[in-house]
Amino acid sequence: MKNVLIVVAHPDDAEIGMGMRIAWYARNGARVRVHCLTTGTPEQDGAQPRRQECLSAGLLLGVDRYTFSEIPDTRFTEHRGSINAELFTIIREAVPDVVYTHFPGDQHIDHAITSQEVTAVALREAMNLCYFRSPYSTGFEPNLFFMGTQILMEAKMQALSCFSSQKQLDMEVFRRIASVAHRQHVHHRIVERFAPELEYVEMFQSARRIESAIEAPSMEG
Repeated sequence: MKNVLIVVAHPDDAEIGMGMRIAWYARNGARVRVHCLTTGTPEQDGAQPRRQECLSAGLLLGVDRYTFSEIPDTRFTEHRGSINAELFTIIREAVPDVVYTHFPGDQHIDHAITSQEVTAVALREAMNLCYFRSPYSTGFEPNLFFMGTQILMEAKMQALSCFSSQKQLDMEVFRRIASVAHRQHVHHRIVERFAPELEYVEMFQSARRIESAIEAPSMEG
């Protein structure tokens, strides 16, 4: 069974960045764990509702475990030591085949620090490392395109609808972006070869991928 670990800064980051991919992994027998470094608030007040939103979204997508740290939102800079120490524990416990996290070039400082710390640990402790794009990513050049179906997109939209505390989430914006984003990077002659049911995309940048000659082919990282 493939072990997938996704490390994010905030509640809803995983679902926005790779909700279709999560659902696909779960439906194809992978064990998916999402670890969120903060419950979404600078203080403890209001943390429990955000935590429950994550758990509800994870249930819809098929997440096996949804876990949390207690790093205060927007204060990652002063807690880098704690983040690094927790990541060593989490990644060693999960023994992931692939780790996903934020793209390093991100305008949100919490996202950028999460990516930097996950990268430092994952390159020592995990085989494969992959970055997903967030709405605040800059300079993102994908080299892995996950083409999803209407069914997977609906699963993602349902998961995002769990985050009722986040009034800025516009579901139709995410849907429209997912239907056209790949066309900036993939030539139209390639797009024409896609099966008609592959309507939506989530884009990634592979930081490291290791393949073995003695292992049977498995699900793509």
